[in-house]
Amino acid sequence: MDATFWAFIALILFFGVIAYFKVPAIIAKSLDDRADKIRDELNEARRLREEAQSLLADYQRKRREAESEADAIIAEAKDDAERLTAETNAALEEMIERRTKAAETKIAQAETQAIAEVRARAADVAVSAAEAILAKKVSGKVADDLLAKSIEEVKARLN
Repeated sequence: MDATFWAFIALILFFGVIAYFKVPAIIAKSLDDRADKIRDELNEARRLREEAQSLLADYQRKRREAESEADAIIAEAKDDAERLTAETNAALEEMIERRTKAAETKIAQAETQAIAEVRARAADVAVSAAEAILAKKVSGKVADDLLAKSIEEVKARLN
């Protein structure tokens, strides 16, 4: 018996021991478990990807909603600013108009008062001048009566 024969016998015994201890079944089970684990991991990865896509879509929708809400807020703020500007301008014009009218009224009153003071002063000067002239030309009781009568007429016209 040569070495080749003993090597062949050892190989057959080796295969017999492997078959006896069911090593191919253990290897197949191990490979099946590994395949199941990889399948589960792939399913989990698919689920996570779908969940991530769902979250991405949700965040994109929320971003679009926030952008439209921001646009609406900006538009409302612009409208408010324009309305407030118009109201402020109207109030300012109204205030300027009232103050202008008040100033015109004060000016008219001052004019009227100045004219009245000038008339009164002119009347006083006229009375004094008439008094002086009459005092020189008319003497006595007639002059006093005439002067008193003239002064009363001038005062009556002024009032």
